Amino acid sequence: MAEPYVVRYVGGPLDGRVDSLPSPPEDPKSTITHVHLHGGPKIVHHYDLSYAVEYGCEYRLRSED
Repeated sequence: MAEPYVVRYVGGPLDGRVDSLPSPPEDPKSTITHVHLHGGPKIVHHYDLSYAVEYGCEYRLRSED
């Protein structure tokens, strides 16, 4: 049985989230956008592909500097 492809998120509201995919995506997205909708204003966070390793990849919260 093959190991799953793991996508990890670091920072922001998705911190600690881990998604398991059956296989690696052909072309991983360089940026993931997370939009949080609630009773107040829309909050948008951007996660950038940090590195890809044998088990998968990691997205880190973009610094808003």
